[in-house]
Amino acid sequence: MITKAKRASLPYRSASLTLLLALSPLSHALPLYADDETTIDAKLAAAFGAYYSRENYAQSGTLSEGSSNWQESMFQYGLDIKHANKDFGTTYGALNWVSTGTYGDGDSAGWSDGTERTTKIEDAYIGWRSTDLVPAFGTDGIDFSFGRQTVVIGDGFLMSGDALNFGNGIDDGHLNRGGAYYLTARKDFDRTAILRLGGKQGWRSDLMWLKSDNPAQAKPELAVGTLEHVAEQGTVGLTYIKVLDTDKALAEQLYPERKGMKQYSIRAQGNAGVPNLFLSSEYAWEHTDTRQENAWYMEAGWTFSELPMKPVVNYRYSRFSEGYDPMFYGNGRALGTWFQGEVASNYAGPFNTNTQVHHVGIKAAASPTVNVGALLYDFSSLNSSVQNLGAREADLYAEWTINQHFMLMPLVGLYKPEHSTESGGTQLGNSNTNLYAQVILGVNF
Repeated sequence: MITKAKRASLPYRSASLTLLLALSPLSHALPLYADDETTIDAKLAAAFGAYYSRENYAQSGTLSEGSSNWQESMFQYGLDIKHANKDFGTTYGALNWVSTGTYGDGDSAGWSDGTERTTKIEDAYIGWRSTDLVPAFGTDGIDFSFGRQTVVIGDGFLMSGDALNFGNGIDDGHLNRGGAYYLTARKDFDRTAILRLGGKQGWRSDLMWLKSDNPAQAKPELAVGTLEHVAEQGTVGLTYIKVLDTDKALAEQLYPERKGMKQYSIRAQGNAGVPNLFLSSEYAWEHTDTRQENAWYMEAGWTFSELPMKPVVNYRYSRFSEGYDPMFYGNGRALGTWFQGEVASNYAGPFNTNTQVHHVGIKAAASPTVNVGALLYDFSSLNSSVQNLGAREADLYAEWTINQHFMLMPLVGLYKPEHSTESGGTQLGNSNTNLYAQVILGVNF
């Protein structure tokens, strides 16, 4: 049974590795069939991760002071199909499976215990795009799809898929989704109906009905609407989310106030017409029958395009109120957005609630195939009466595109909490600096 105190520290995970695969040169498919109207592509992707943490964390209640050493794997395989006809638009769809596993000790928070193995359908959807059949909406200005698929809003501050992948280590395995907690290959909403209106520029909107089958999220049913204006200088958007229903038994245990909850947000992102500038911000309001919460951030970055390696430096301040429910946030834009700190966001907490975070990110191109970066964080709890998760973290990483099929991402992190479990923190037995290391190999054909 998960206690009320434990509810406040549940994480919401979306894979940084999945993001890297999606954005990298690895992202392509193996053609099986093609003619003037129809293409059928095979999708085959895999990821393997090895992890070490010198310290453990009191999230599941199953671990003791010490270290953890574990591994994860995921394989995704299936078909992507597209049929384009100038008189009837484009029909598209996908059907694929994902196999996941966790090995060794399980992760350092105890979400998994190393025994997780499963194979399940991941993508299973069909859709239609209007091409140029309705000029008033622009090219592909009408896009309707339904089935099992992922959804990302903005840069993932509110939603980046249904990607929390607990294992057998928590709640006697009742929340188990099959392992690979960090890699999170399983990120689709179980049932969706999505209508997208508008092209790639100007005004556009999304109207969505989403149903989760994730027990760790209490299987919510959602109504979602967005309105955006997209221009060369940037995008401004509004988002509305309402939780229509939840699984009653799971919600009583995990999120008793989630049913009926409403979220509103306003966001903006772009360069305001200055080529080397990056600006991003979002403010979210959250309402339930008994409380009102909020979360917001402001971020600015600059690319030093005239310097060797073209370094990029970003600063971000984010704040999440004491009872804020972050629901489906994830890495919609880059590593560290919105999983802030590889140790903090995955194992130690805070998990984007009851906290304020100062973040500095630095990234540079060491070569045409290698990027290197550093992610620095300072965490402060807003209300430390239940848990005090003040900490600092520094993560150093590299992204190496070996060739068109393989990517390697090593990372080393140092996490220094202000408190151990004995004084309100989550690190078991001490407040020493934790050494964390991981290496992830991504494969795509």
